[in-house]
Amino acid sequence: MNLPLFAAMRAAITLLLLIVLSVQPAMAQSILRDAETEAFFDEISEPLIRAAGLNPNNVDIILVNDRSINAFVAGGQAVYIHVGLIEAADSANEVQGVIAHELGHVVGGHAVRFGEGYKTATGISILSLILAAAAIAAGSGEAGAGILGAGQQAALGKLLAYTRGQEGVADASGAEYLSKAGITGKGSIAFFKKLQNFEFRLGIPQEDSYNRTHPLSGERISVLQDTYQKDPAWEAVPNPKWQEDFLRIKAKLLGYIDDPNRTLRTYPETDQSIPARYARAYAWHQAAYPQKALDEAQALLAIAPKDPYFLELYGQILLESGKPAEAITPLRQATTLTNNQPLIAGIFGHALIASEDSSRLEEAERVLKAAIVKDNRNPFAWYQLGVVYAKRGDEPRAALASAERSLMIGDPDAALRNAQTAMAGLKEYTPDWIRAQDINLVAQAQLEQLQKQGKRRLRSGVTFDNPRA
Repeated sequence: MNLPLFAAMRAAITLLLLIVLSVQPAMAQSILRDAETEAFFDEISEPLIRAAGLNPNNVDIILVNDRSINAFVAGGQAVYIHVGLIEAADSANEVQGVIAHELGHVVGGHAVRFGEGYKTATGISILSLILAAAAIAAGSGEAGAGILGAGQQAALGKLLAYTRGQEGVADASGAEYLSKAGITGKGSIAFFKKLQNFEFRLGIPQEDSYNRTHPLSGERISVLQDTYQKDPAWEAVPNPKWQEDFLRIKAKLLGYIDDPNRTLRTYPETDQSIPARYARAYAWHQAAYPQKALDEAQALLAIAPKDPYFLELYGQILLESGKPAEAITPLRQATTLTNNQPLIAGIFGHALIASEDSSRLEEAERVLKAAIVKDNRNPFAWYQLGVVYAKRGDEPRAALASAERSLMIGDPDAALRNAQTAMAGLKEYTPDWIRAQDINLVAQAQLEQLQKQGKRRLRSGVTFDNPRA
């Protein structure tokens, strides 16, 4: 076989596979959940969500544990924001600009409609394969290779043009939502200028965005600057509480994910501000200096004794330092002050169990059940509830709680085993038995789907870990 032609055909097929992979959402990253951060996202996004014509109860802003500067939507009404974007931002208003843009993608259905651009691109690539085959049959191998190369370039160009169009629509929609909410677009412009600086530092040519999925930041700034400056909201003063809250959550996130030594350099002990103390408390805790962490948490509580998130931090440090009984009081206060916020309630339930006092199991069960009713996406609370049932000797319900958790964390095999154990011990057709049966059916379906995917990957030679294989 003509080797250059074979290489061209392989490249064309690889392009098709890469296009298929590109439409899959980047969900391999882990999700970070924090009660204070989620409350902050809810508060700063609510006016934008309403301006977009959506219901705030149906839209989620989700934090992804990835330090690259990115945000995306992946179908449904959910916006994913990377930790790296929070790290790069300097204000709540900048984050609002990003959220407004991503809501433009949600309203436009861009994650779903991406398939339209994908179909056009693959159609061109498949046509190029057919034409190349015809050229080969006619004895013109070089012509076939040329057709394949041109087809690949056309397909990629179509796909990139489609995504750039979507970005332009999302930019315009985001500007509209900020305006309707009475929020200045200065943060949006400031963040695009940050992105432009990164483009300069990376040596990205600024003359033409043809080979890019997004327009160049400079192009976006020139379009949006005029739009924003004409808007009455341009001179609106950002909410000072939002900015204060932003500095707090940025500090605590960096304290949690960063190397402790780096955190302590960024927030030295000479800095006695609330964000600095917050960051240091997490850094000292990460570095296994519990007393230093407790000192910082106590200093925060001296400033704001009824701040639920300071109480949560103090209780968590005590709990994870082997003092669960001492952690109960601050965690109970934090749970009460946040009206049983599910993530905080889950930690409180854990402290009650870890105290090894059987008289507290009833309260732990009540707290944990309330947590999962409010937030069913909480595998930690399901795990702790399973521990409560196991300590009481209720093995079927312990297995059911384990099945719920396993299904939630993407382990259908364990979910199936635990659901079947639960069904064997529960009375038929009771609510718990029916739920175990539901999990059993869902887990079986997921395992069958995984088997099919495994066979397809084997046939195509493409694996998740090495998509270029």
